[in-house]
Amino acid sequence: LQLVESGGGLVQAGGSLRLSCEASGMWLSIYTMAWYRQGPGKERELVACIDHVGDTEYADAVKGRLTISRDNAKKTMYLQMNNLRLADTSAYYCNAELGVWDYWGQGTQVTVSA
Repeated sequence: LQLVESGGGLVQAGGSLRLSCEASGMWLSIYTMAWYRQGPGKERELVACIDHVGDTEYADAVKGRLTISRDNAKKTMYLQMNNLRLADTSAYYCNAELGVWDYWGQGTQVTVSA
């Protein structure tokens, strides 16, 4: 069971990125999926989550700018990030959760420059 993130990079403030999280070895459709992030010297925090029927929740800091989605057929989750801010600079982690089962990706770095 593996989650692999991609799509991170360096972007100027106001720019956009799209993160992807590809799953293998699991029936992704039954899991609640989420993106977390952890900035330097900070605790890991929830950015957004999407459940098995597509209902979403967002952290207040990203509402209206970041959009989470999933394609169960492709076993992939996405995070479209628009109007990025300096404060969005973090390592972003993919998570899949179902009861006692909890899986994490290795993370992808997003750096927003002025």
